[in-house]
Amino acid sequence: MPENALDQERLTWMLTQMTRIRELEERVKRTFEEHPGVIRGHTHLADGAEASIVGSIAALRPDDQVLATYRCHGYPLALGTDPKAIVAEIYGRETGLCKGYGGSMHLTDVGRGFLGTSGIVGQGIPHAAGAAWAAQIRGQGQVVLSFFGDGASKQGAFHETLNIASLWKLPIVFVMENNSYNVYTRVEQEDANAAAGEALAVKAKAYSMPGVTIDGGDPVEVYEHVSAAVERARSGEGPTLVESRVYRLSAHGNIIAPPGVPLHFPEHEAITTFGNVEEYEAAKRGDPVPRFRARLVNDGTLTAEEADAIAEAARQEMDEAVAFGLESPFPAPEKAVENVYA
Repeated sequence: MPENALDQERLTWMLTQMTRIRELEERVKRTFEEHPGVIRGHTHLADGAEASIVGSIAALRPDDQVLATYRCHGYPLALGTDPKAIVAEIYGRETGLCKGYGGSMHLTDVGRGFLGTSGIVGQGIPHAAGAAWAAQIRGQGQVVLSFFGDGASKQGAFHETLNIASLWKLPIVFVMENNSYNVYTRVEQEDANAAAGEALAVKAKAYSMPGVTIDGGDPVEVYEHVSAAVERARSGEGPTLVESRVYRLSAHGNIIAPPGVPLHFPEHEAITTFGNVEEYEAAKRGDPVPRFRARLVNDGTLTAEEADAIAEAARQEMDEAVAFGLESPFPAPEKAVENVYA
């Protein structure tokens, strides 16, 4: 689909959602320093992947569904979830999406079509296929997006699910967000395709489905390719594997420190593990949020003042979300036995 098929309203929506996601992730990261002890356990940020998230979700209908990995804050936000409920859940508060029981890695908003996430690498992939099978049975043309990282493509669940999805022509699109690192390991150190210089999307060939590798830092390119894959799935032709190449700008996750030592985010693994400051600085220069802002201002889609207003509105919105989360109560201890089944 040519770029001019996206009108000014849709392009502005893309920049707005990307900016909101970035502001949310920045607030989450800052919480570790500004409010020590508020966030417990592991937290993983998707700064650097905003264009991939937003460009993909822009291709959906309101009744389509999404499942994601544990790096999951941006997906429900782009789908329309209230950021106050997201932040409250990350803070473990009763007003959160899952009443404070799920935390950062287990966000769910079924009413918005966001069916959930998991801290287990690759677990959401077969769940997404189940949702796609249900959609196929309903016969209403719904499509499911399954988001996961490059590391999940080494899991058996990935291969088994792609096989059955292709065999049954399920209405699903697999979006592999390849951020070049699996925790402290570079992708070419763990994947024969990457080491040989092949795109990871080549894995689609084994399961008789199309595979495409795209610039995940360009929301328009993401939209074009994911839209084509969504329409293919919606028409009954089956799944597609989209490898969306992104670069996460934060470390894999926060440090889990000994008691009494605040949790925090370290520097990116390119610096701490490989000593490659040049790689990281190049990634920062290609940051998709300012890159897309400059593109829209330069081509006249937005004025600089309009783009600044989008950024300021996002900052205010996320400030309010943080305040709401901090002011919200924790779940009552006696509620710990609710929603538990044997």
